[in-house]
Amino acid sequence: MDSAQVYRGMDIGTAKPSVAERSRVPHHLIDVVDPDQAYSTGRWRGEAISKIQEILGRKRIPLLVGGTMLYYRALVGGLDALPPGNAQIRGEIDEQAALRGWPALHAELAEVDPRSARRISPGDSQRIQRALEVWRLTGKPLSALHGAAKSELPFRLKAFALVPRDRAELHRRIAARFAAMLQAGLVDEVKALRRNYRLTPGMPSMRAVGYRQVWQYLEGDIDAAALAERAVAATRQLAKRQLTWLRGFADVEHLDASPAGMDVEALASRIAHSFL
Repeated sequence: MDSAQVYRGMDIGTAKPSVAERSRVPHHLIDVVDPDQAYSTGRWRGEAISKIQEILGRKRIPLLVGGTMLYYRALVGGLDALPPGNAQIRGEIDEQAALRGWPALHAELAEVDPRSARRISPGDSQRIQRALEVWRLTGKPLSALHGAAKSELPFRLKAFALVPRDRAELHRRIAARFAAMLQAGLVDEVKALRRNYRLTPGMPSMRAVGYRQVWQYLEGDIDAAALAERAVAATRQLAKRQLTWLRGFADVEHLDASPAGMDVEALASRIAHSFL
């Protein structure tokens, strides 16, 4: 359940399970598309449901693991009745953003869809683009289309959230995690992706946290110190958004993910017994 691990070649920066780990335990919906291809939430939901039913048919219990809260919301709540992406309109919006800046387009969004503008940051280019795209395609605000279509799942979900209790410890682990990614060769990974695929910084794959900052570094826009600083800050913001999403979900049992409370065997036993 990870919107970055679906891309081939993006291994280090997504903390993708290793080949050895995947040989011991089957993983699904990893390495689904190339990083220069589109992969939608709707496609993930359809493929996830199909795979879950296949696993249940083998009398096994599938685990959905990951931090893409939008994917989880789409799975449990169904998809909103939104139009598919339109490359021409997105290109026009990108051109306008290059000339006027994303804050100006955010101000435009505030005029046609104030509800969406209130929840989208003026610097969140991806979500501003999508909200304006929906408006230009349908003549309706994105906020009016949310919740327009729901569908029941053909199986029961039991949800757990591993939540760190100590925010300072979380921040320390985020910094250490990104330092380890740099040590493992994240910059070289992005160099290889740029060589092997026709990528742009506006593509969803290259907007992923870590990859976006490495791209800026390779373009010479920031130095190595700023690369690490910005990536860690972006990861902290992502973690904060994930925790906010989690508070909005019903029927999610929160488990302590701090080092003191992270007894893996006890957690695994707790999760396993919930299905009995």
